[in-house]
Amino acid sequence: MKNYKVQRAPFVVPTDDGKLVEEHFGLASIEADLSLAHMIAPPRWSEPFQTPEFDEFTYIVKGKKKFVIGDDEIILEAGQSIKISQGTRVQYSNPFEESCEYIAICRPPFELDLAHREAL
Repeated sequence: MKNYKVQRAPFVVPTDDGKLVEEHFGLASIEADLSLAHMIAPPRWSEPFQTPEFDEFTYIVKGKKKFVIGDDEIILEAGQSIKISQGTRVQYSNPFEESCEYIAICRPPFELDLAHREAL
């Protein structure tokens, strides 16, 4: 048994909002105790508020991404990162004119049912 796993064909999560989600590790791809995904959010993209049951780490590769956490609005740019602890109400968006490329790590792994997204 090998003590490593190589991911050459990530699972592309079907979306209807123009966002690219490539899961490299997680429940839909190679099993792991976390999820690792490469994402590209198109201009003017947003998700509803959510209060997930997982920690989420985000690293911005290119562009900018907006986070609304409580009364705070945080805008991160390429080379910056954030950790949002489980149980924190947050909204993710890209209200800008260029796409935002980023890496997200969730622990435990992302599951839509554990995101607790609010209705729009």
